[in-house]
Amino acid sequence: MTETVDVPIIASDVPVYAHPGDAGADLVAAEAVRLEPGARALVGTGVRIALPDGYVGFVVPRSGLAAKHGITIVNSPGTIDAGYRGEIKVILLNTDRDQPHEIAVGDRIAQLIVMPVPRAAFLPVEVLPDSTRGEGGFGSTGYRAGAAQPATGAAEYARTAPRDHDETDGVLA
Repeated sequence: MTETVDVPIIASDVPVYAHPGDAGADLVAAEAVRLEPGARALVGTGVRIALPDGYVGFVVPRSGLAAKHGITIVNSPGTIDAGYRGEIKVILLNTDRDQPHEIAVGDRIAQLIVMPVPRAAFLPVEVLPDSTRGEGGFGSTGYRAGAAQPATGAAEYARTAPRDHDETDGVLA
């Protein structure tokens, strides 16, 4: 059974879940915008919500807009804190190099995901507990398509895996 949370809303177009089981409810544009190639625009949705404490809203791209037209969200996911009461606006970006994209009033431009979020209690310590990954950052897992990762763990694999670069260029393919 899926938990339901009541979210007070002021909107002419209330976000709608397109299908049962969908995580995101569609947000629509409250204004018309022409996105030139490479351009971005802050697009209003006309939606204002009051999330309960302990919940967050995430504004995420629509996969159809991204795949068909190269339209994405610059700060994805956009975070809506429980205390925010202003209009939800979406920073759209046209990644297409050649074609502009027209956004009309009522077009679905993003999805809103509402989730519970615990508060973290940050505990200052002198040393962090060890982990398999350790301090490995971007690209440290050493994953390569078709390359099996041995049971020794990500750190060992990253140390011993074949590279697609020499040690001087610093680039992985």
